Amino acid sequence: MRIIYLLSVWLHILAAATWLGGMLFLTLVLVPVVRRPAYRSAAGELFHLTGARFRWVGWICFGLLILSGTFNLIYRGVTWDDVFSSAFWLGAWGRILGTKLLLVATILLASAYHDFVIGPQATLAWRKDPRGARSQSLRRQASLIGRINLIAGLVVVILAVMLVRGGF
Repeated sequence: MRIIYLLSVWLHILAAATWLGGMLFLTLVLVPVVRRPAYRSAAGELFHLTGARFRWVGWICFGLLILSGTFNLIYRGVTWDDVFSSAFWLGAWGRILGTKLLLVATILLASAYHDFVIGPQATLAWRKDPRGARSQSLRRQASLIGRINLIAGLVVVILAVMLVRGGF
Protein backbone atom coordinates (compact mmCIF):
# COMPACT_ATOMS: atom_id res chain seq x y z
CA MET A 1 0.00 0.00 0.00
CA ARG A 2 2.90 2.36 0.70
CA ILE A 3 4.05 2.20 -2.94
CA ILE A 4 0.57 3.31 -4.06
CA TYR A 5 0.74 6.19 -1.59
CA LEU A 6 4.17 7.22 -2.89
CA LEU A 7 2.89 7.08 -6.48
CA SER A 8 -0.10 9.18 -5.42
CA VAL A 9 2.15 11.78 -3.80
CA TRP A 10 4.33 11.80 -6.93
CA LEU A 11 1.26 12.27 -9.13
CA HIS A 12 0.00 15.05 -6.84
CA ILE A 13 3.32 16.90 -7.08
CA LEU A 14 3.57 16.33 -10.84
CA ALA A 15 0.03 17.66 -11.45
CA ALA A 16 0.68 20.73 -9.26
CA ALA A 17 4.00 21.39 -11.01
CA THR A 18 2.40 21.01 -14.45
CA TRP A 19 -0.42 23.43 -13.63
CA LEU A 20 1.80 25.98 -11.88
CA GLY A 21 4.52 25.61 -14.51
CA GLY A 22 2.00 26.32 -17.24
CA MET A 23 0.73 29.38 -15.38
CA LEU A 24 4.29 30.63 -14.90
CA PHE A 25 5.06 30.01 -18.58
CA LEU A 26 2.06 32.08 -19.63
CA THR A 27 2.97 34.91 -17.25
CA LEU A 28 6.75 34.97 -17.63
CA VAL A 29 7.23 33.86 -21.25
CA LEU A 30 4.15 34.19 -23.45
CA VAL A 31 2.89 37.57 -22.21
CA PRO A 32 6.24 39.38 -22.64
CA VAL A 33 6.72 37.87 -26.12
CA VAL A 34 3.31 38.88 -27.46
CA ARG A 35 3.71 42.40 -26.10
CA ARG A 36 6.49 42.99 -28.63
CA PRO A 37 5.25 45.12 -31.53
CA ALA A 38 6.12 42.45 -34.10
CA TYR A 39 3.74 39.94 -32.47
CA ARG A 40 0.86 42.16 -31.31
CA SER A 41 -1.30 41.39 -34.33
CA ALA A 42 -1.12 37.66 -33.53
CA ALA A 43 -1.43 38.07 -29.75
CA GLY A 44 -5.16 37.43 -29.49
CA GLU A 45 -5.13 34.28 -31.59
CA LEU A 46 -1.98 33.03 -29.88
CA PHE A 47 -3.55 33.54 -26.44
CA HIS A 48 -6.73 31.85 -27.60
CA LEU A 49 -4.92 28.78 -28.98
CA THR A 50 -2.53 28.53 -26.04
CA GLY A 51 -5.34 29.04 -23.52
CA ALA A 52 -7.61 26.48 -25.17
CA ARG A 53 -4.82 23.90 -25.12
CA PHE A 54 -3.74 24.69 -21.56
CA ARG A 55 -7.33 24.73 -20.31
CA TRP A 56 -7.64 20.97 -20.79
CA VAL A 57 -4.19 20.30 -19.37
CA GLY A 58 -5.15 22.39 -16.35
CA TRP A 59 -8.48 20.65 -15.77
CA ILE A 60 -6.84 17.23 -16.05
CA CYS A 61 -4.33 18.41 -13.45
CA PHE A 62 -7.17 19.60 -11.20
CA GLY A 63 -8.85 16.20 -11.46
CA LEU A 64 -5.60 14.40 -10.64
CA LEU A 65 -4.96 16.76 -7.72
CA ILE A 66 -8.41 16.13 -6.25
CA LEU A 67 -8.15 12.35 -6.61
CA SER A 68 -4.57 12.03 -5.38
CA GLY A 69 -5.11 14.57 -2.59
CA THR A 70 -8.14 12.67 -1.32
CA PHE A 71 -6.23 9.38 -1.42
CA ASN A 72 -3.25 10.98 0.34
CA LEU A 73 -5.46 12.24 3.17
CA ILE A 74 -7.08 8.84 3.59
CA TYR A 75 -3.68 7.15 3.64
CA ARG A 76 -2.48 9.63 6.28
CA GLY A 77 -5.42 8.61 8.47
CA VAL A 78 -7.94 11.40 7.91
CA THR A 79 -11.44 9.91 8.32
CA TRP A 80 -15.01 11.12 7.81
CA ASP A 81 -15.20 11.52 11.60
CA ASP A 82 -12.29 13.94 11.36
CA VAL A 83 -13.90 15.87 8.54
CA PHE A 84 -17.03 16.44 10.65
CA SER A 85 -15.14 17.13 13.89
CA SER A 86 -14.60 20.75 14.91
CA ALA A 87 -11.61 19.63 17.01
CA PHE A 88 -9.87 18.43 13.83
CA TRP A 89 -10.31 21.79 12.06
CA LEU A 90 -9.32 23.78 15.16
CA GLY A 91 -5.95 22.04 15.44
CA ALA A 92 -2.92 23.49 13.66
CA TRP A 93 -2.84 20.76 10.98
CA GLY A 94 -6.59 21.05 10.36
CA ARG A 95 -6.43 24.84 10.05
CA ILE A 96 -3.63 24.60 7.49
CA LEU A 97 -5.52 21.88 5.58
CA GLY A 98 -8.74 23.90 5.75
CA THR A 99 -7.00 26.99 4.40
CA LYS A 100 -5.43 24.93 1.62
CA LEU A 101 -8.77 23.36 0.67
CA LEU A 102 -10.52 26.74 0.73
CA LEU A 103 -7.88 28.17 -1.62
CA VAL A 104 -8.16 25.12 -3.90
CA ALA A 105 -11.95 25.57 -4.07
CA THR A 106 -11.44 29.27 -4.87
CA ILE A 107 -8.93 28.38 -7.61
CA LEU A 108 -11.37 25.86 -9.11
CA LEU A 109 -14.24 28.37 -9.15
CA ALA A 110 -12.08 31.18 -10.51
CA SER A 111 -10.61 28.85 -13.15
CA ALA A 112 -14.07 27.75 -14.28
CA TYR A 113 -15.17 31.39 -14.57
CA HIS A 114 -11.95 32.32 -16.39
CA ASP A 115 -11.90 29.31 -18.73
CA PHE A 116 -15.57 29.03 -19.62
CA VAL A 117 -16.93 32.59 -19.28
CA ILE A 118 -14.36 35.40 -19.42
CA GLY A 119 -11.85 33.69 -21.73
CA PRO A 120 -14.33 32.86 -24.50
CA GLN A 121 -15.93 36.32 -24.22
CA ALA A 122 -12.49 37.96 -24.45
CA THR A 123 -11.68 35.94 -27.57
CA LEU A 124 -14.96 36.89 -29.26
CA ALA A 125 -14.52 40.55 -28.34
CA TRP A 126 -10.92 40.52 -29.59
CA ARG A 127 -11.98 39.00 -32.93
CA LYS A 128 -14.66 41.70 -33.39
CA ASP A 129 -12.56 44.66 -32.26
CA PRO A 130 -9.04 43.96 -30.92
CA ARG A 131 -8.58 47.49 -29.58
CA GLY A 132 -12.16 48.02 -28.40
CA ALA A 133 -13.02 48.91 -24.82
CA ARG A 134 -14.91 45.64 -24.24
CA SER A 135 -12.04 43.57 -25.60
CA GLN A 136 -9.51 45.34 -23.42
CA SER A 137 -11.72 45.12 -20.33
CA LEU A 138 -12.29 41.38 -20.75
CA ARG A 139 -8.59 40.76 -21.35
CA ARG A 140 -7.72 42.69 -18.19
CA GLN A 141 -10.28 40.64 -16.22
CA ALA A 142 -8.90 37.37 -17.60
CA SER A 143 -5.36 38.46 -16.80
CA LEU A 144 -6.29 39.48 -13.25
CA ILE A 145 -8.06 36.17 -12.57
CA GLY A 146 -5.09 34.27 -13.96
CA ARG A 147 -2.62 36.16 -11.80
CA ILE A 148 -4.73 35.76 -8.67
CA ASN A 149 -4.97 32.02 -9.39
CA LEU A 150 -1.22 31.79 -9.84
CA ILE A 151 -0.57 33.53 -6.52
CA ALA A 152 -3.20 31.38 -4.79
CA GLY A 153 -1.59 28.27 -6.31
CA LEU A 154 1.81 29.27 -4.97
CA VAL A 155 0.28 29.79 -1.52
CA VAL A 156 -1.31 26.32 -1.77
CA VAL A 157 2.18 24.88 -2.34
CA ILE A 158 3.45 26.69 0.77
CA LEU A 159 0.54 25.25 2.78
CA ALA A 160 1.24 21.77 1.38
CA VAL A 161 4.84 22.02 2.55
CA MET A 162 3.61 23.13 5.96
CA LEU A 163 1.30 20.09 6.14
CA VAL A 164 4.06 17.59 5.49
CA ARG A 165 6.84 19.45 7.31
CA GLY A 166 5.00 20.59 10.42
CA GLY A 167 3.78 24.17 9.98
CA PHE A 168 5.81 27.11 11.29
